[in-house]
Amino acid sequence: MDATLALPLLIGLIGVALLFDFLNGLHDAANSIATIVSTRVLRPQYAVAWAAFFNFIAFLFFGLHVAQTIGTGIVDAGVIDPRVVFGALMGAIAWNVITWLFGIPSSSSHALIGGLLGAAITKAGAGVVVWSGFGKTAAAIVLSPLVGFSLALLLMLIVSWLLVRQTPFSVDNAFRSLQFVSASLYSLGHGGNDAQKTMGIIAVLLYSQGYMEGGFHVPFWVVITCQAAMGLGTLFGGWRIVHTMGSRITRLTPLQGFCAETGGAITLFMATGLGIPVSTTHTITGAIVGVGAARRVSSVRWHIAGSIVIAWVVTMPAAGLIGAAFYLLCGLFL
Repeated sequence: MDATLALPLLIGLIGVALLFDFLNGLHDAANSIATIVSTRVLRPQYAVAWAAFFNFIAFLFFGLHVAQTIGTGIVDAGVIDPRVVFGALMGAIAWNVITWLFGIPSSSSHALIGGLLGAAITKAGAGVVVWSGFGKTAAAIVLSPLVGFSLALLLMLIVSWLLVRQTPFSVDNAFRSLQFVSASLYSLGHGGNDAQKTMGIIAVLLYSQGYMEGGFHVPFWVVITCQAAMGLGTLFGGWRIVHTMGSRITRLTPLQGFCAETGGAITLFMATGLGIPVSTTHTITGAIVGVGAARRVSSVRWHIAGSIVIAWVVTMPAAGLIGAAFYLLCGLFL
C-alpha cells in the first residue's frame, strides 16, 4: 500500500476496523451478560439486547481519552500508515477468532494493541513505541483484574454483613432487581472503554491520510459508527464464552452477580476516565473470582481461572506476531 490510499481502499480499511469492532462486541458479549445470565435474572436473548443498548449509548457518558491513547499514545502517530493499520487489525481479528472458537475469554483490547505494536515495530523498530502510554496499558493488564477482584470481594463482604439477618429468599429477590442496574453499569463501562479502541484506530488512519484538519481528534461519525458496530456485535453474543465466564469459574447467585458487575463497572469507569485501555475480560474475570473467593476459596475453579490467565499472557505477543506477518504480507502483494 502507498502512504496515500485511494478512497475505495480507505473505506475498505475502515470497514475492516468496524469488523474488528463488531467481533470485539461479539467476543466480549460474555463480559457484560455472563453474570446476569448465569443467575437466571434474564434469558440470554434479552440479556444481549439489554447489554447492546447500553454499549451503544456509552458515548453519552464518557470522554474520548481512551481513543486518544490508542491513536497517539501506544506508538508514534507519525509511523502509522494503512499497512500498519491493516496489520494491527488483522492481528487482533485473527486472535479474536481463534480464542472465540475455543471459548477462551482473551482480551480483544490487548489483541489490538499487540497487533498495532507488532506491525509498527516491524516497520520502524522499537523506537516507535510510546513507552509512557504503553507502560500504563501494560500495568493495567495486572491492575485491572486485581482492582476488579478487590472491589468485588469488598462489596461482597460488606453487603453480606449488612444483610446477615435477612432470609436467603428476600436477598435473592432484592438482588435480582438490582442486577439490572449493575449489568447496565457494566455494559456502559464496556462500551465506553472498548469501542474507543476502534475509534482511535480509525481516527489515526484518517490523520495519516490527511483527512483531519486542526490536529488529531475523533470525528463524531466515527464515534457513532464504532458504538453501533460494537452494539451489534454484542447483540449476536458469544455463547461459548458466556458458559466459561458465567458458570465454569464459579457458580453465582444474584447477590454475587451484583457485586461482580458493580466492582467491574467501577474499575472500567476509573480506567476510561484516566484514558487507559483496559481489558473488560480481565476486569470481570477478576471480579467473578473475587465474589467466589469471598464465599470460600475452594468454590473457585482455579484451573479454569489459570487457563484464562495463560491466555492473557499469550494474547499480546501472539497478536503482535500475527500483526507483523500481515504487515509483511501486505507489502508483498500491494
